[in-house]
Amino acid sequence: MSATHLHDQAHGGHGHSHAHGHHHGLGHHHHAPADFGRAFAIGIALNLLFVGCETAFGIASGSMALLADAGHNLSDVLGLAVAWIATLLARLKATDRFTYGLKGSSIMAALFNAVFLLFAVAIVGVEASQRLAAPRPVEEPVVIAVALAGIVVNTATALLFASGRHSDLNVKGAFLHMAADAAISAGVAAAAVVTMWTHWLWLDPVVSLVIVGIIVAGTWGLLRDAVYMSLAGVPESVDPAGVRFFLSRQKGVAKVHDLHIWPVSTTEVALTVHLVMPGGFPGDAFVAAIADVLRERYGIPHATIQIETGEHAVCAVSPDQAC
Repeated sequence: MSATHLHDQAHGGHGHSHAHGHHHGLGHHHHAPADFGRAFAIGIALNLLFVGCETAFGIASGSMALLADAGHNLSDVLGLAVAWIATLLARLKATDRFTYGLKGSSIMAALFNAVFLLFAVAIVGVEASQRLAAPRPVEEPVVIAVALAGIVVNTATALLFASGRHSDLNVKGAFLHMAADAAISAGVAAAAVVTMWTHWLWLDPVVSLVIVGIIVAGTWGLLRDAVYMSLAGVPESVDPAGVRFFLSRQKGVAKVHDLHIWPVSTTEVALTVHLVMPGGFPGDAFVAAIADVLRERYGIPHATIQIETGEHAVCAVSPDQAC
């Protein structure tokens, strides 16, 4: 029975086999990312509408805080659009030049979102510092009403992405964007309420700076993960030492070398490895079983396993032939 047929049985017809110049087997199992297209469309529409309203009321009330928040929300609309485009690009079929399709665009989008979010909160921080140096009165009731509306809009949008924030770095970025906006709106509303009663004009910028610090702390992890993935680092969800130990403990394996694990996208991981087996190629079922464990236990759906019988052993294998 061929490697392709065995792997089709193990993975529901998604197996492939290619010649690498040595005994080998390849197991591919595609896990499509959850479809958040509707969430992105609703989020973009809601936030564009809110940005327009917040800008208008910010000008009418003389509130620089609302105008700064409107600019921040506008940046998030752009972030959502970029993230949505990345999810669409990730679904494109592989080509001869892009053998994994454009799945890697989701990593680029996550990196862009993290950088852009930090840039946006920097603008808010500068504005808050200026307001702290020269506090100015604003129409608090208008600020409170608009900020409360912002909490509702941004919380509702964040909830659209909540289910995917742990499994997809790109969706996590969208979730953090919206959650950050909701936090900023809450801070603006709370400061305006207190200022109405105390006339502490310095409170609004102080609260804004505290919120900026919280957002930066949360976004730093997203930026770190995005940079790590863009450099083809092993995802934190995968234990490379555990994978190496598992492979080395397989019957007949004398040595494990050239083990590489990297993210194909924000949701998929790939692996290539050479297994030295002096006793000879153990059969297609052996390779298929290892690919199954790598997928189920270690979360690696794309595994290329090359079997070598010795340092200079070479045996070309066609998709429908073993030796």
